[in-house]
Amino acid sequence: MLSKLRIAPTRIGAAREEQDMAGIGIENLREDLNFGARVTGVTFETLQDESVRQQLRDLFVARGVIVFADMEPTSKMQVALSRVFGPLKDHPTKTTKRDEETGDDAEGVIDMHYKPSDEVARGEGLVEIGGQILARFSPWHFDHCYNDELNYAGVLRAPVNAPEGGRTGFMDGVELYRQFPESLRRRLEGHNVVYTLDTRLSTMKYGVDFTPLTEHSSTPQLLAEAARFPRAMHPAVWKRRTGEKVLHFGPWMAVALEHHEDADGDALLDEAAQAINRLGTGTSAYWHDWKPTDMVIWDNHRMLHAVEGCDARYERRTLRTTIKGDYGLGYFEDGKKIGEVLREIA
Repeated sequence: MLSKLRIAPTRIGAAREEQDMAGIGIENLREDLNFGARVTGVTFETLQDESVRQQLRDLFVARGVIVFADMEPTSKMQVALSRVFGPLKDHPTKTTKRDEETGDDAEGVIDMHYKPSDEVARGEGLVEIGGQILARFSPWHFDHCYNDELNYAGVLRAPVNAPEGGRTGFMDGVELYRQFPESLRRRLEGHNVVYTLDTRLSTMKYGVDFTPLTEHSSTPQLLAEAARFPRAMHPAVWKRRTGEKVLHFGPWMAVALEHHEDADGDALLDEAAQAINRLGTGTSAYWHDWKPTDMVIWDNHRMLHAVEGCDARYERRTLRTTIKGDYGLGYFEDGKKIGEVLREIA
C-alpha cells in the first residue's frame, strides 16, 4: 500500500495510525508506477484535522500526483482541498473564464467548458489524430510556463466528461529524467527553454503529432493579452530539494532554446518532444479516466500534463484551482515585467 512512498519509516507508521483514526485510505496509484497515490475518505470534517492535512502534504511531496476518489463534487470542496496544500492563486490571464459557484470568494477557480456545436466541423479547438476529429486536446505542458513564476500545484475535477476519451495524462518529471535517452538528456541539461503565451496549436513547433483544424474563439483576445507578456525562461532540467533531478520541458508553448535560437536548437527540442510523446505511453505517465467525484492534484514543478481529447460531438467540462508557490528558477527575458512589452504574434 505505502511501499513506494519516500517517507522515513517512523513517518510511515504515523501515517498509518492517522489513516485508521481519520478513515483515510491511501494506496499506490498503480503498482508499476514509482509516483502517484490514490486517497479515499476525505470529507470537510477530515480536512479540519491538521494531522491529516500534514499527512496529505507529505504524501504529495513524495508522490507528485494524488487522485482523491469519492469526493463531494462541488467547487467549495475543491477549494477546501486545495487550501490544504497552500493559498490559492488567481489565473494570470483574464480571458480564462472563472467558476460561478465560488465567484470572488476563491481566486483561481477556472472553468474550461467545451460545448459541441451543431456542426462538428465548426467546433472550437479541434484537431485530427489518426483520422479522428477530437475536441479539448492539449499537448504535454506545465501550467504558467509563459510566466516568470509558476504555480505550485493545480487541483482538477471533471463534472462533465465524454462517455469515451477525454482522459488527462500526468507525466512525472522525476521518472521522465530516469527513463529519458541518456545522450538526449545530457544535451538538454544546463539549458533554459523559451516559452510564450501563444496557445495556438497551429503554431506549435515541437513534437507535433496532430493536425490542427480550428482555433478557439477566444484566441484573438488571448493573443492581445499575450503581447503584454515578455518571453519566459525555464530550465529543461532542475533539481528538487529532495535531491532528484526533474526533466521539465513542456513542448506546448515552447518557442526556442535560450541562446540557441537556430536550427540546431529547434532540432534538439523537437527530438526531446518526440521522446516525451513516446514515453507518455509508458511508466513515466499515468492517464486518468474521470468520474464526477474525482479530484486530482499534481505538482506543477514536477509533472507535465496533457489531455488526449474526446469525440467532438460530446460535451466536456473541467474546473481547476491554482495553488501558489514558485520554485524560483524562471524569469522573463531581459528582466522585464508584464506590461513592459507590446508585440505582435503573427
